[in-house]
Amino acid sequence: MADQIAAQPYSYPLPPLKQLALVIIDMQRDFLEPGGFGEILGNEVSRLEAIVPQVEKLLARFRALGLTVIHTLECHRPDLSDCPPSKRNRGKGTLTIGDSGPMGRILIAGEPGNGIIPALTPQPGEVIIPKPGKGAFYHTDLTAELEKRGITHLLITGVTTEVCVQTTMREANDRGYECLLVSDATASYFPEFHAATLAMITAQGGIVGWTATTEAVLTALEGGGEA
Repeated sequence: MADQIAAQPYSYPLPPLKQLALVIIDMQRDFLEPGGFGEILGNEVSRLEAIVPQVEKLLARFRALGLTVIHTLECHRPDLSDCPPSKRNRGKGTLTIGDSGPMGRILIAGEPGNGIIPALTPQPGEVIIPKPGKGAFYHTDLTAELEKRGITHLLITGVTTEVCVQTTMREANDRGYECLLVSDATASYFPEFHAATLAMITAQGGIVGWTATTEAVLTALEGGGEA
């Protein structure tokens, strides 16, 4: 196993593997599947579906190594008590948070569309973080889960690059975590937003963190034994 990952703006140093976690942001049916909330909003969901094979490869490797895997879900309570009106009302779409859509109530915990896509179904022992906001640290147990496991380094994947992924990475950076965004295992409905986010993260010598490809991550982890 290598001691670093080939990355931008320079190589990402790997810690002892027990300190490394894979974070999979919001790979939910309502965002990725036809008929879901993402498509209702007028987005091309195939752009998000395209990253599933890369996330699967990373997930398989982390599972084989016995490393920490964290899944996040953007969701709210059925009574919407954790959803500020400013979030629910924004956009003025035909359907919004809490309304009934093709996959059940939109962004409500436990509804079919709120679940993680079948290809990435969490296994027992993997951490699941429900989150009411864009970032995975806001009003969640993520900090406690990371501290309990001694995690210092995060490999971040999921959707969408410029919203929940970037917000989580910036939150993590402010808390002292060394973060790498896996560039082809994240996606946006807007390719130009994806590209801009990668550039912002790595600017000024990695002001927010690093980016690297799935292949580069898997190459660095090749041959690693169970942590």
